[in-house]
Amino acid sequence: MAEFELLEELSPVEKREFIAACTPRRFRRRDIVCHEGDPGDCVHLILSGRYVVRITTPLGNSATLTILGPGEMFGEQALLSPEARRTATIVAVTDGETLTLNRTQLERLRREHPQVERFLTTSLAAQVRRLSAAVLEALYLPVETRVLRRLAHLADVYGDGDGKPAVIQLTQEDLASMAGTTRATANKVLRELEDRGVVRLGRGSVLVLDRARLPRRRA
Repeated sequence: MAEFELLEELSPVEKREFIAACTPRRFRRRDIVCHEGDPGDCVHLILSGRYVVRITTPLGNSATLTILGPGEMFGEQALLSPEARRTATIVAVTDGETLTLNRTQLERLRREHPQVERFLTTSLAAQVRRLSAAVLEALYLPVETRVLRRLAHLADVYGDGDGKPAVIQLTQEDLASMAGTTRATANKVLRELEDRGVVRLGRGSVLVLDRARLPRRRA
């Protein structure tokens, strides 16, 4: 089972109760987990698979924000209010499984195990840190650095943790969207990395040959 950092503050008993209260859900590649604007009825903890996060821009275009993998989660705001709405569309890009927890299940856990409150505060604090880091990155880092960081993040998401080459099944357009730049700029950075033997480019994929030469993930 994937390790969830946000559950580490819970005791072993609380962690078991938390996992037992969740409902497993399975998704096939290209399944839509939720649409932007849908009612936010539960939080998802990712056991397996990869999930792309997309939003609609003010101009009506679709933008890719990030890709999430095992050990990560999405939908935290669903636990705050019955009126919560999904802020992004989530699509499974591989087969996968999540554990879902709704507000009713969380309230029961909080009554029986008050320490579970830490899960909620910790998860929301982590979300604030991610958003703050993303804003600082977009405002102050050179575009080439942003592309490299997104590539490093994707190598972590698609990798198996043993340092072996990671096959990122994602278009250059999606990578550019995640880095807040154009496809041409993302392609220029990728071509330079390919010339240096760090990556190998394929049709709709990037093979990361040497993850150690990419910046460490910070967001």
